[in-house]
Amino acid sequence: MATSSLRRQVKNIVHNYSDAEVKVREATSNDPWGPSTTLMAEIAQMTHSAEYPEVMMMVWRRLNDSGKNWRHVYKGLSLLDYLIKNGSNKVVQECNENLIAVQTLKDFQFIDKDGKDHGINVREKAKQIVSLLKDEERIKEERAQAQTTRRRMSQVTAAIDSSHRLRYNEGSVSALSPELEHARPQSTGEEELQLQLALAMSKEEAEKKVPTAPDEEEELQLQVALDQSKEEYEKEQQAKQGEISLIGRALLETQLTGEEDQREPVKKNE
Repeated sequence: MATSSLRRQVKNIVHNYSDAEVKVREATSNDPWGPSTTLMAEIAQMTHSAEYPEVMMMVWRRLNDSGKNWRHVYKGLSLLDYLIKNGSNKVVQECNENLIAVQTLKDFQFIDKDGKDHGINVREKAKQIVSLLKDEERIKEERAQAQTTRRRMSQVTAAIDSSHRLRYNEGSVSALSPELEHARPQSTGEEELQLQLALAMSKEEAEKKVPTAPDEEEELQLQVALDQSKEEYEKEQQAKQGEISLIGRALLETQLTGEEDQREPVKKNE
């Protein structure tokens, strides 16, 4: 397990992030690869539920990150672009209400120690999203196209499942099922797209079926990280208790000194 992934898991546990927040953090991580379409689709689905505020709060937090975490910002914009096209209508409304936050990123700057400008990726993505948000008709077209794509993918999935259940009559092949007939590609381009989708889904299904043994080293690393977090927390509590004890002792000494000062005049009078 990568160190960044392990650190992210520990933070998820320590901060008690919700499932929606964890998914957004994963989709917008500092890992040098982009989020999967499957993960972004899950997050988009969450925007139609009570988890919507948690999703958007974490997205805005990522967009507000510092320059060294430019991947958080860039991936946050990529996820936001996906949610505008595939998520709830509330996403579009909230983005328009907070348009200034996206516009600000058109001036995002970060140049690494080798002189490479990573800010350009963020700036270009921000410009694209601002342009999209200012074009209401284009948003409608993009959302309609995304809905059509999702429906087509659903039909392809149903068709593939149905094809496994097809039965052959004696001496001849039975007619195609209605689902398979409806999902039949209408052009060469669509046929290639469906083939790619089918291969991707078959690969994903195969990976799910492969049993994976628990990685003891990963579990050990996670446990060590958790123990360290617990130890740091206990040290902080002990330090606070020590400060409280010192304050109490000082107050007690002050009180005793005051009482002794009050007794001295009495002895002189005697």
